[in-house]
Amino acid sequence: MNYRVVVGQLGLLFALLGMIMIATAAVFTAVELFEIRDDPAHTALIALATTGAVGTILGWLAWFSTRNAPGFLGRREALLLVASSWIFGAALAASPYFVWAHLGADAAGMADHPFRSPVNAYFEAMSGLTTTGATVLTRIESLPSPLLLWRALTHWLGGLGIVVLFVAVLPGLGVGGKRIFNVEAPGPSPEGLQPHIRETARWLWYIYLGLSVAMATALWIATPLDIFDSVCHTFATLATGGFSTQNASIGAYASTVSVDIIVIPFMILAGTNFNLFYKLVRGRAREVFKDTELRLYLCLLGAGALLVTLAVWFSDNPIVMTTGEQIESTLGASARQAVFTTVSVQTTTGFATSDFNLWPFLAKAVLIMLMFVGGCAGSTAGGIKVIRVWAAFKILLAEIEHVFRPKVVRPVRFGKTAMDPELKLGTLAFVLGVIMLFVLGSGSIMLLEGLNPDSDCSYTTAATSAIATLCTIGPGLEAVGAVENYGWFSAPSKIVLTLLMLLGRLEIFAIIVLFSHRFWRDD
Repeated sequence: MNYRVVVGQLGLLFALLGMIMIATAAVFTAVELFEIRDDPAHTALIALATTGAVGTILGWLAWFSTRNAPGFLGRREALLLVASSWIFGAALAASPYFVWAHLGADAAGMADHPFRSPVNAYFEAMSGLTTTGATVLTRIESLPSPLLLWRALTHWLGGLGIVVLFVAVLPGLGVGGKRIFNVEAPGPSPEGLQPHIRETARWLWYIYLGLSVAMATALWIATPLDIFDSVCHTFATLATGGFSTQNASIGAYASTVSVDIIVIPFMILAGTNFNLFYKLVRGRAREVFKDTELRLYLCLLGAGALLVTLAVWFSDNPIVMTTGEQIESTLGASARQAVFTTVSVQTTTGFATSDFNLWPFLAKAVLIMLMFVGGCAGSTAGGIKVIRVWAAFKILLAEIEHVFRPKVVRPVRFGKTAMDPELKLGTLAFVLGVIMLFVLGSGSIMLLEGLNPDSDCSYTTAATSAIATLCTIGPGLEAVGAVENYGWFSAPSKIVLTLLMLLGRLEIFAIIVLFSHRFWRDD
């Protein structure tokens, strides 16, 4: 294992994150657009700038001390670098929360702020970078605006992956760059966009940036949101993260239909394979519309929204908004809430406009199934991914046929392409891995909370918190529902949930291999 190469590249990533933190503080310092008038905001700026400077210095020192390291970035080094980037990157991203809580929360009358706990600060940062959107905060609006922007920015950076950004903008990785990209890119290995991996990463970020500018502009111009809220909600939407600047999430703007009209399509786009956007830009629209996964994705969204709409409408119970307001469950209101919630859940964005925890069993059952499915491969969404679910289903059908027709050899196909045995095995292993981690995570949380005499954690809460973090969705049911948070969990449970976020974001194997003793051996 070439540890010096890993440390050097990790140092560059630290320096990049640190400089982004300093730039975030500089925006608030130089531009009065966000109207910084309160002391907590000034303290937050100090926390951001200071921790960013420390991260930058440490990063450059790590790179400088290893810049002449011999060797190259092999597969094992790439796996270790990606895992380390998220683990230590989250620690750096959490440091402004922790520093501010000890410098400014007391002055703001928030001596008991959740961020005074390092576990809570790390949980929030990991939730941001993994685009999970689970939060420990009970009063989101009380967080200073610089930290609200940084919180949303962690989503945006984690959307396509801070490591993909690393490959796109930093030179010198050579063949190692492709190894990092293949480990980091979500979903099964997609068709390459460009022959060079840095060029591929750059194209993905150009598309990501273009969508972000388009959505932020649309929200700012067409809705009551100011530029600050428009930018923060754009970061959360395109990254399928779900961090809002409001306790009531998007429900705080529920009276404005234009917000839904903009947010829903962009959530759908964020859950779509980014390769398709590249093909569309290159004039290959026919290939886009023939894409099997895209068709399945849209069909699932449509069918799910229809079932949830009917379930909510026929229940005849009032719809409770995240603001606490109750509205009549007419067909129009039911359809609006069902479509928004279905899209938000399947794309793993996690925004909420109404308390779906109070919806009928059928509606909640549909939402739980869509949580497992998630978005498309090559998107910012989490979950198993549509293409894997479809592949597992076709493999199951093929095996059923093989039972009564053992001599028939029928390859599993996607369009005109047959799946090779290695891809079949990888697909089934991943689906099985998600199920096993879901069971282990749920059981661990039930056990840990059972040891806490002050906790009243039901299995529904434990199970949905496990799947909501593993599939990077954010809200679950009952005590972690749309209007709840994760702050009440014990510290050990939060550590388990944080690990599930990391496993889900890096699609299990990039983290699990670190626990194998063979991974660390040189033979």
